[in-house]
Amino acid sequence: MTHPDTHTELVLARVRLYARRRVAWLRKLWKEEGETGGQVAVTHAEINTLLDDLDSPAAEAAWYSTCEEIKPLNKEIESVEAALGQDESSRFAALKKIFGFSREESDLFQLCLAARLDPSLGRLYAYLQDHAGRGYVTEELARRLFGYGHYGVWKKDSSLARWKLIHEKEGVAGEPSELNCDTFVFHWLLGQETLDEVLAPHATFRSPQQPLQSWPAGSTANLLERMLHGGSAKVRLILSGPGGSGRRTMAAILAAGFDKRLLVINSDHSDFSTLYLHAQRKAILDQCVIAWTGTNASEHPWPQEMPCYPLQCLICDPGKTPKPVSGFTDVVVEMPELSISEQDELIRKMVPVASAWDPLMLSQLIAQHRLNIGDIVSMREKDIQTVEEAAQVIRENSRHRLGSLAQLLECPFSWDDMVLNDFLKDTLGDFVFEARERKEFWENERIRKMFPQGRGLVGLFSGAPGTGKTMAAQVIAAQLGLDLYRIDLSSVVSKYVGETSQNLEKILSQAAFMDVVLLFDEADALFGKRTEVKDAHDRFANTDTNYLLQAIENYKGIAILATNKKENIDSAFTRRLRYVLEFPRPDARQRGEIWVKILQKILPQESGFSFNGELGILASQVEITGAQIKFAVLSAAFSAKREQKPIGMAHLLRGIERELMKEGRTLGKLEREKLLSHAG
Repeated sequence: MTHPDTHTELVLARVRLYARRRVAWLRKLWKEEGETGGQVAVTHAEINTLLDDLDSPAAEAAWYSTCEEIKPLNKEIESVEAALGQDESSRFAALKKIFGFSREESDLFQLCLAARLDPSLGRLYAYLQDHAGRGYVTEELARRLFGYGHYGVWKKDSSLARWKLIHEKEGVAGEPSELNCDTFVFHWLLGQETLDEVLAPHATFRSPQQPLQSWPAGSTANLLERMLHGGSAKVRLILSGPGGSGRRTMAAILAAGFDKRLLVINSDHSDFSTLYLHAQRKAILDQCVIAWTGTNASEHPWPQEMPCYPLQCLICDPGKTPKPVSGFTDVVVEMPELSISEQDELIRKMVPVASAWDPLMLSQLIAQHRLNIGDIVSMREKDIQTVEEAAQVIRENSRHRLGSLAQLLECPFSWDDMVLNDFLKDTLGDFVFEARERKEFWENERIRKMFPQGRGLVGLFSGAPGTGKTMAAQVIAAQLGLDLYRIDLSSVVSKYVGETSQNLEKILSQAAFMDVVLLFDEADALFGKRTEVKDAHDRFANTDTNYLLQAIENYKGIAILATNKKENIDSAFTRRLRYVLEFPRPDARQRGEIWVKILQKILPQESGFSFNGELGILASQVEITGAQIKFAVLSAAFSAKREQKPIGMAHLLRGIERELMKEGRTLGKLEREKLLSHAG
């Protein structure tokens, strides 16, 4: 006969030949019974056949070998099996080799595959099992069809089961389980490119791009080539960097160097072990490299007992070092930050409208922000047209990273809103200038060598509550065009040893690659003085303090530490800071200026309130801070509104008294009367 020329046709032909032979045997038995098989009622002849074991595997095999009518069929079976045995290039042959099919596994898989190739075989399977309701593959059908007798061919620890190449669907009570060929494997055998139902919601292919000049693509590729040479090693490539730094693109470039595609899989799945199995199956069958991503990508335990693809990537955030995996050698690559020239080149290339922007504004945008590839891609996707829109996109891209660890503060103030002495204003101006210029300054390699630590910009602002520390931080962030995040100490400070430092590490590792200003309120709670060691608790507390001091000193971003208790800050720490600013309580002149500024902003333009000498008297007589003045005016505004009158001195005094009461102070009767008399 002319043999089919494809492996699927050979499988179908083989199953049909075995089925034809089994049908001949069953019809022989039914004829001898004198009854037609498949009747609902149990006949006497059928019972006799069962009692005499006439349908035994041994009797069936003996009949196949001696019956002259069956011998031509046996020869056809031998011919088809010989053709399948010579097949070394088909996907079916590859599947058997990859997963090491035994003889019985191969037979069972072919039986299931045939049902997917030709669904009409379901009627044949039902006929072979003498049961109209069993038009599917069962273990018993496979045993009898391929001559295994009572020997089990479906085992829970077989390759078919472990790799989900065949799925078992348990039957109702009294019915055997249904066995089916996996849909993905079926399509793969037909040469169709698909993702299975487990991977599809979590996986995408990533195409390679031209690497940036600063990326270590060439050296990493050479290292991987040496390590994987010979085929026995397994390598896990850990690509570390902030979101948008090009980690996936780098992985795709390296995969392409091995003529492989990159499959990026989000590991945030409720059942990681199942996701891992399907990923390895896909990688092994399609010879593609996997890149694992997700918020917990570095924390998942990798199954040890399962074979896996020899090259896999792990996309990690900075500071998240995954635990070693037995059998894998880790290669860690830190994604470099874009240089100023690279940022400028990429923006002009990917956002063509940028070439028409004011060169000075473009250079300021690059100097003030730590742009990465993801930021520039977002600019292109959102079709931004101006520098201001570009800055907004950059800020929005990073706002989610700190999550509940910090609070985003509005920054509505400018230099004109602050009332400070000249020295303090000038020094804050120096702080802003350094923040703008630091990026280009630290690109100088010679300077970096001189300052291996302390390249961040950290300032300590101390002073009584309400003296302008937070407002100064808001003005600095506004001047720089950056977001200001206030660290919530309740989410950082812990009574448990080591947890405070861990919480701070999370914040700093995320913020290190963000364009933000961090504000640590009540910094003395975090960076307090080390205590005398009297017991184990003191020793561990000092360890926490040492770590916190070192962590903030090594932070490369911009941070402001605000405290009302400078004396509680470790002096060894403050000596290392270049900006330690004291915010004094305002003097009488400054208080008067603050009263005027705040009232001008709150009072309606048509108000008849006169800014005359009465405010000067109020400022000279009542010593309060700027924040207290602001809240006193706010209280006065509501008091006046309640009385449906313009704001007057009586309303202001009522607001002042409410603020003084917070400190346990009050205005004396004579002092109050004197102030009211000046307002007359």
